[in-house]
Amino acid sequence: MLKKITGETWKPLEFPGWKQLRKKYALSSHGRVVSYSEDIHEDGKLLNGSVTTGYKTLNLHRSGSSGTLYIHREVARAFLKKSTPKHKYVIHHNYDKLDNTAKNLKWTTLEEMIEHQQKSPAKVAYKKVQATRTKGLKLSLNDVKSIKKTLGSKTRITPIKKLAEKYGVSEMTLYRIKSGENWARVK
Repeated sequence: MLKKITGETWKPLEFPGWKQLRKKYALSSHGRVVSYSEDIHEDGKLLNGSVTTGYKTLNLHRSGSSGTLYIHREVARAFLKKSTPKHKYVIHHNYDKLDNTAKNLKWTTLEEMIEHQQKSPAKVAYKKVQATRTKGLKLSLNDVKSIKKTLGSKTRITPIKKLAEKYGVSEMTLYRIKSGENWARVK
């Protein structure tokens, strides 16, 4: 017997191939998932699922599909409305990828999702560590100053590819230095 939670509502979990499965599945507004035969509360079995890249997932093997359902996306699909068709991404307000309650989720655009991720406590801590890191770097402080001077020059004729080869880094590294994503503290 499934324990009831005050204020929790259930909706059927429908996905491609769900009708071919022996059991029925349902999602709750609290991010819980059950499999059941007749009644969610009478014969429902709470499913734990798995964790994939920090997100709670459910692997249901059905023909013609990979089988992995991301619970946060399914809860959002069942309980939240999208503002526009551009709102394709689901974020967790509190940055806890395992908290899939409907009130913690929100549909966003790609730009809003990226902005939200940049404010994540984990991302902020990572940036702080990276900004003060001195060991294990391919480039020295002087290398970066020289690269920034070269990249900022209006008369530069050296292609990015040649500059990357000269310093033994990828072209993407140079683009990140130029945009300030990497080595922003160096002027």
